[in-house]
Amino acid sequence: MRNACLAAREAMGEAEHRRASTLIQGHLLQALGRRSPGALGFCWPVRSEFDPLPLAFELHHRGWQLCMPVVVAAASPMAFRLWTPHTAMKPGYYGIPIPDDETAVAPDTLLLPLVAFDPHGYRLGYGGGYFDRTLAALTPRPTTLGVGFELGRVDTTHPGRYDIPLDQVVTEAGILVVNKT
Repeated sequence: MRNACLAAREAMGEAEHRRASTLIQGHLLQALGRRSPGALGFCWPVRSEFDPLPLAFELHHRGWQLCMPVVVAAASPMAFRLWTPHTAMKPGYYGIPIPDDETAVAPDTLLLPLVAFDPHGYRLGYGGGYFDRTLAALTPRPTTLGVGFELGRVDTTHPGRYDIPLDQVVTEAGILVVNKT
């Protein structure tokens, strides 16, 4: 399932990806616009994911504090480091850019990229379990918004006992609210 959804996402044409991403950004601005600016964690885009950088620039302008997850050790919860539009980046684990600034931030909202998702808010990522370990370790637990494309919608992700459901899923089609608390 993961490989099929990844292949479908990577096969999206540039125009379709741009159109869907613009819609996703609009839905995210709508969802986040209802909240007072807080600390938002987001990921550097890889493998044809939704690109949250334009959104991050806009939220920074609106007063949000932004941070990015950093893998500090394999099979461990991630840390979050401060990010601004002027933050120097360096290669992190798996070669994914991370902030060079080591200032720690505790996010109250997280945008989590996803490969696939189901109606119950469970997500498939790349299979490393980093976000589930991180969410299990964060107190208080941040509001989680999975971000991806409709082509990743499946009937079930076959969640395991350590999988933690998202609060919302945001795609080009809109916002699926899973956890109303």
